[in-house]
Order: sequence, then structure tokens, then C-alpha cells
Amino acid sequence: MDFTPTEEQAAGQGLAARIFKDLSTHERLAAAGTGTDAELWKELCAAGLIAAVEEIGLLGLVLLLEEQGRTTAQVPFAATCVYGVLAVDEHGSAEQRERLLPPLRDGTAVATGAFPSRGGLRSGGGGGRLSGTVPYVPWLRDATHVLVPDSDGALWMVSTAGEGVSVQPVETTAPWAAARLDLDGALGERLGGAGAYASVLATSRTAFAGLQAGVAAGSLARAVEHTATREQFGRPLSTHQAVLLRAADAHMDTEAIRVTAYEAAWRRDHSLAYGAQALTAAWWASEAGRRVVHAGQHLHGGTGADLEHPVHRHFLWGRQLDAYLGCGSEVLDELGRLLAEAEEVPT
Repeated sequence: MDFTPTEEQAAGQGLAARIFKDLSTHERLAAAGTGTDAELWKELCAAGLIAAVEEIGLLGLVLLLEEQGRTTAQVPFAATCVYGVLAVDEHGSAEQRERLLPPLRDGTAVATGAFPSRGGLRSGGGGGRLSGTVPYVPWLRDATHVLVPDSDGALWMVSTAGEGVSVQPVETTAPWAAARLDLDGALGERLGGAGAYASVLATSRTAFAGLQAGVAAGSLARAVEHTATREQFGRPLSTHQAVLLRAADAHMDTEAIRVTAYEAAWRRDHSLAYGAQALTAAWWASEAGRRVVHAGQHLHGGTGADLEHPVHRHFLWGRQLDAYLGCGSEVLDELGRLLAEAEEVPT
């Protein structure tokens, strides 16, 4: 197992880091409110970073999402890559790939997913007619397409502009341009066969764990900078043992999120089973991610309570990612059942 980035992955990560750092500033994030930064999205698309995901794989995407997480950049990058580009590339037919991928690659189409399945969507009528409600879907306000699993686990790609589709904006913990999805006989096209839902969910959990690694790293970096410059009792806060230990624990948690996400992504890119590894990464992203963003706020002292301070955005993103796609206890239960099934010996 070798997590050393390829030349293409390293180049993509470096380019993403520069774009996010230059354009996802505190001032621009404040101005964006809960919406998407359209200029940043155009820059990412023009740089070819979305189209590059097919070449650099899931590990490459995880590296790019780390850079997004460091700045909490408000663009539907993870959603479009996971529920659009990678899902269509892996599970779409030749005709679907030829039709759907070009606009996804250049950013003129934006995808998201109504994941995980809670069994609320039904398909009927024999022609992919979908009905039901999903209380919130991240980035749905921006999406042209939404990937939805029905109650039987089949995947359907639905145009948000289609008949029978209603999108009602809702606010979530993090400013992810979310919305409620109501389907009333909406037409969807089937994507993939049996096993496609589990595959996309594992890919999504791995990718969003990478995003959480970046959020945690960004929160910790801000805490380190703050405690190194803020003085108490005549010396920097960072010289106090309690502060050092709290920061060290946060660093180890961040590394655990990162390395488990890398492992799951690496296995996926090498066509190895990675369901258990994706769940492990999701568990670390939930449990450790929550600890890190709480530590980031606490190490800022009273400043951490300022809702407009940059570290508070990391807190909001970290808590949203903690629960998205299953909180720690949910994915741990799922992982336990998966491991138990794997150990069963036929009689």
C-alpha cells in the first residue's frame, strides 16, 4: 500500500490549494452567506479539476477535497465529483457517459445525491417514475441533476428541472446550499445495476472523510496560529502544557481521519474491496472530526464563540460532516454487521 501521490495527483492538489487559498477568503465567504461562490466554481472548472477526477481517481479526489476543507470553500465540488462524475463513469452505460459526463466535467451541469437512502423514495409505473420526499439534500439549490436511491436500492438520475420535481431551500448546520427534495411521479433514468448504490455510498463516505480531514486540519492550523500569538500570564498560550496536549490530540485525530480515507481511496482505485475501509474512514471522520473542531473552538477561547470568526466555519462544517452519511454510532453498527457477516462460516 503506497499513498505517495502520482505526479498528476500532486499537481492537482497544488493547483487546488492555490485556487482555494486565493479565492476562498474570509471576506468572500462572509459575502457568500449560505450560497455558492460562483466565481470560485468557474475557476475550478476552468482549471480542469473536476474533469481530472476521472484520471487521478478517488485518492486524487480526496487530496483535492482536503484543500477545499482547509478553507471551507462553498462550492459543490465533492457532490458533483462523487454523485456525478465518478458515479456516471463507473456505473453509467456508454450512452450515459457520452451524454452526461461532458457537462459535468466543464461545470455547466452540477450533480448532488440524496444519500444515504432512508427508504423514503419509491419507484413505480414501470418507467422510472419516482415519488417521495428527502428532507434535505446538500447543494441541491445549485444542482441540475440529483442521484437518488429508491427504497429497493436502485439508483436513478433525476433532472431537477423535470416535471414532478420540487426543490425548496432549507438551511443546514453548514452553508451547503441545501434544499428539500419532493418528487411526485418524477422521471428518472436508471444508473447501474445491483450493487451500484453500495458502491456510490462507499465512494461518497471516503470522499467526504477526505473533506473532513481538510476541515479538521484547517481548524487546527487556525488554533495553532492563535495560541502561538495570544499571550496569557506573560507567555504565549501555546507554551502551556494543557494547550499543547489538546492540540497534539487534535493533530493525531486529524491524521487518523486522513490515513483511513487514503486507505479506502487507494483500495478503490486498485479495484480492491473497500467497503469496510470506507466505513472505518467515515467513523473516524465523524468521531474524531467532531473532537477536532470542538478543540479548535476551545483553543480560541472567547474568540471561538464569535459566529463570524473563520474558525466557527470549521466548527459548522465539522459538525455537518459528523452526521452526514451516518453518524459515528450508525457507521460503527454497519461496520460491525459487515465484519460479522464476513466471518460467518457456511455450515
